[in-house]
Amino acid sequence: MSDEIPSEYNANYEQFRDILSSFLIERIAVPVTKPKPKSKRRSKKLTPDPASPPSLETEDAASADDLAEFTSYIATAVFLTLPSDLQSLTYHAWSDSPHLQSLYALPITTDVAAPLLQTLDPSIPDSLTAYGITADPSTPSSLPTPTEFLTPILSAYLTAATTPPPPPSSTKGKVTACEICGRDWINLTYHHLIPRKVHEQAVKRGWHRPEELQNVAWLCGACHRFVHRFKEHEDLAREFYTVERLLAAEEVRRFAEWVGRVRWKAR
Repeated sequence: MSDEIPSEYNANYEQFRDILSSFLIERIAVPVTKPKPKSKRRSKKLTPDPASPPSLETEDAASADDLAEFTSYIATAVFLTLPSDLQSLTYHAWSDSPHLQSLYALPITTDVAAPLLQTLDPSIPDSLTAYGITADPSTPSSLPTPTEFLTPILSAYLTAATTPPPPPSSTKGKVTACEICGRDWINLTYHHLIPRKVHEQAVKRGWHRPEELQNVAWLCGACHRFVHRFKEHEDLAREFYTVERLLAAEEVRRFAEWVGRVRWKAR
């Protein structure tokens, strides 16, 4: 199905797929601080059963290959639904067009996302609901509806597509693979090892010198989101301000080992 993506949109599609993957992994992954369920059996395939939707917990159900295939399926269908100006969006196109900035003002809201998704194949919301990721809009639930789930993904995609390139001082050389999971076939984002929200605090309290505040690590979207769920900003700044310190934590190593197996198939 991903062969349907026009070649000129490949880079944007891959970025969208990677962002979707990070959100799916966040929904599917077993929280590292919770014990494993004892009664669930391992499932080998992502085959939805409407009568009994499977749990997609990473350690008890879906394999990495199945999750990658499922992600590509959802990403392709959603991306092809988007208007061409979103499929081809770049930082320069965004910065040169007040119309685009007004039409897709960030962050994207459900009111904006809903019309963009109205032609989405019904099988996509049905699949997300069957897997327990989203709720049926007609049924009360604590889960998000398919539109509510996809809205922050669209917002994250627009943010990534319209972000200017990082300054040379923050690239730290030519990094080609995620510094946590090691995947080298996926888009990378730069993570401030000392979170920006606590820069002033980190210097004032003597945790770090001013020249250390721009230290970054290059991470895939899934690992980047995991790191920010793993610890609060202050903890990251005080204890986990290098890649080596992050990888010294068992929770991080476990996540990296699993997510490193989520590999896209060649198109």
